[in-house]
Amino acid sequence: MTEDPLFQPIRYGAIEAANRIVMAPLTRTRANADEAPHELQQIYYAQRASAGLIVSEATHISPQGKGYANAPGIYSERQVEGWREVADAVHAAGGRMMLQLWHVGRLSHPSLQPGGALPVAPSAIGLEGHAHTYEGPQPFVVPRALELAEIPGIIEDYRRAAINAKAAGFDGVEIHSANAYLLDQFLRDGTNHRTDAYGGSIENRARLTLEVTDAVVGVWGADRVGIRLSPSLTINGMSDSNPAAVFGYVAQQLGKRGLAYLHCVEPSDPRGDPFQRIVDPQLVRKAFGGNYIANGSYTGERAREALTAGEIDAASFGRLFIANPDLPRRLAEGLPMNPLNAARIYGGGADGYTDYPFAATARAA
Repeated sequence: MTEDPLFQPIRYGAIEAANRIVMAPLTRTRANADEAPHELQQIYYAQRASAGLIVSEATHISPQGKGYANAPGIYSERQVEGWREVADAVHAAGGRMMLQLWHVGRLSHPSLQPGGALPVAPSAIGLEGHAHTYEGPQPFVVPRALELAEIPGIIEDYRRAAINAKAAGFDGVEIHSANAYLLDQFLRDGTNHRTDAYGGSIENRARLTLEVTDAVVGVWGADRVGIRLSPSLTINGMSDSNPAAVFGYVAQQLGKRGLAYLHCVEPSDPRGDPFQRIVDPQLVRKAFGGNYIANGSYTGERAREALTAGEIDAASFGRLFIANPDLPRRLAEGLPMNPLNAARIYGGGADGYTDYPFAATARAA
């Protein structure tokens, strides 16, 4: 019988995983008012500990980095305590978990910022859409361009967040450099019009992502640090004149650092219209040269095909993991999936969060 490629063990640097099923980072906006996780998060993540690796929901590194009401942080003692209880619950259930470090940049709103300040970005370029505030959706504002002298403070915020994640007992951290947030904004010339050392050339635009990576590696070691990129993403006004060159360079530089993995958001249908694939995922994977985790509406069948073809090293699952806490078992046994409660993805309590049923245990004959 052919072995199932989804259930082959893998080592992400110093982290051993029993299978190649990764729980993707999933914003659920259920933290306390102080942005600390609580008992519901302990239950939610522990329920899903059969994943080979869990990546936490995106977590603010600082008050300035906040962009979503009721999303968690990792900059206060109370937040560290809350996350420690989550990490302990996952470990007690046999799981492995990374904390994702996040600064949203311009995708914030003054009502979410300390003192009602403007959100920050590489350049003062606005965008269409709405921020998710405590008062409901609010139109994005034109952000303030970070001063050159402020950038070391941003890097220090990432370093301190990495220290706090270590104190909370995680197995490692994932740097969020994807999905139109601050580091991604610096990477692309559509959002980065700077003329200093952090703008202009590809090397300059990649500088902040690489300096943040080096700071975080200095805390954890490269073998417990992953990073997320989204080379083909165009939402929230993201664009670049030569994205293949940008992300090929960034992946190559990250690969030289020996990170535990590269986690890439791919087009949702990699076998569909080739024009949706602005950047070939295999270009980025080969430039990185290490463990490549793919995310993009994967099913178990598609993940198996990609693993067998050598296109990916693991697959991360999002909505399937929301609705199916025992997703690995369901994939292994071909069991039906729970339907997603789409109305309860964001916010609220246990409903649509910790109340999804596990598959029934078959009775012995």
